[in-house]
Amino acid sequence: MKHAGFIAALLLTGVAVTATSALAMGPGGGMRHNFSEIDADGDGKITPEEMQGHRAAMFTGADSDGDGKLSQAELEAQAMAHAKARVAWMLERHDANKDGALSQDEMPKHQKEGKSMRMFEHMDADGDGAISEQEFSEMQARGHDRHGGHGMKHGCDGKRKN
Repeated sequence: MKHAGFIAALLLTGVAVTATSALAMGPGGGMRHNFSEIDADGDGKITPEEMQGHRAAMFTGADSDGDGKLSQAELEAQAMAHAKARVAWMLERHDANKDGALSQDEMPKHQKEGKSMRMFEHMDADGDGAISEQEFSEMQARGHDRHGGHGMKHGCDGKRKN
């Protein structure tokens, strides 16, 4: 129970990163689409043109005011839709007693102590048993780079900080 707050923070960070990554993937929240949605001509193959057409359709669907741009409100709506879908998926998959909430025991195994501690140890670059502000910033920068500029860091300029 000592790590309950840390685990909850990791879960919330995961939802935030997922929503941010979904925006990077384009409107529609980066949610999985089935093959037939993208294979517009139904020939059993997805061409680059079909992928571009699908992305354009997702953009148009997210552009609620039809101005050809995605405003902050439209992007936030996409992020919220994706986050809500992710939460619903987690509850459906992991809420063993179907009470509409996740207990510590119902948390996905990768969110429990083992994964949390491995992540902590990875962030603790100097191995002193604590994460310094510099180590935290470095981890954010690595997440930012790994996710094409859309990682854990918010409001950045896309430049790598050393």
